[in-house]
Amino acid sequence: MATEDENPIQPDVTAMLKGQTSACKAARDAIAAGGEVVIYDGQPPVWMVLGIAATRLRRSLKIGLTTLGLDETVEILRARHRDEQLRTGNIGAADRAWLFTLYFNATGTELLACSGLNREAPSKAGGQKLQL
Repeated sequence: MATEDENPIQPDVTAMLKGQTSACKAARDAIAAGGEVVIYDGQPPVWMVLGIAATRLRRSLKIGLTTLGLDETVEILRARHRDEQLRTGNIGAADRAWLFTLYFNATGTELLACSGLNREAPSKAGGQKLQL
């Protein structure tokens, strides 16, 4: 018989997306349209997660990927204490057009930030389409 620790209850991510970043509404819409929510068990330190988010932001700007809330997410993570642990997760849109990344506190009870990345290849003529 499985214990509660082996099968933790997944938080209500839709309710947690309260406007921490500009990606929250689109992430809620993706869940409502059948997007899959995955929350990871690992708890990397904030400096590691911040490094990944900052690199993703620089790369997105360089190659012209459309993002939502990624710049806000980097700022939110920079404001946190560097010795904290975080939990992360993803929301994959049902149509696979967008991937949202979720950033939680170590216990998974507070959503700190949400960012979105459009999976479509950038338009060579369109240039950067960062949405703020």
